[in-house]
Amino acid sequence: MKHVVYKLFWAWDFEQEEKWLNEMAAKGLLLTDVGVCRYVFQEGAPGEYQYHLEWLQHFPSHPESRAYIQFVEETGAEHVGSFKKWVYFRKKAAEGAFSLFSDLDSRITHFRRITRLIGLLSLGLVGYVGSLASHCLHLGYVPEPYICIFGVYAVMLTLFGIGYFKAFSAYRALKRKRIVQE
Repeated sequence: MKHVVYKLFWAWDFEQEEKWLNEMAAKGLLLTDVGVCRYVFQEGAPGEYQYHLEWLQHFPSHPESRAYIQFVEETGAEHVGSFKKWVYFRKKAAEGAFSLFSDLDSRITHFRRITRLIGLLSLGLVGYVGSLASHCLHLGYVPEPYICIFGVYAVMLTLFGIGYFKAFSAYRALKRKRIVQE
């Protein structure tokens, strides 16, 4: 039987999303498709699969990404689906531990990509808010709709700030760990 679940995860919470997918798999709900906050599950054997996701440097249709996905599939994993640059893999739990990050450097690279994404989105948002503020200064007053827009953007910037802090903290912790290991 097919189950559709709507749930929001931020880019910096990918580990929580991965954990949730594995909890769903432990209950016998196997991921078959993903979309914007949308997860499609099919009933199956509880604990049959382990799930992992990764944010690629390019979209899944890019030749480098296709080659990477094929490489992961050659290890026995299955590409379940993609959303933007996120790819979702699963592997039979009976085949042992499943990790896409075989070393510390690949985890560092992953968190650096996420940190850069959030930083760029934040800069774009700040630039847009700045242009709106400039328009208001030119008008000499703040139109009513802009007040709501500024509020929404303030909330978004706060969320991006929290996400950036979380991702950057994880990135720095991994870099420190690498220094200690060397």
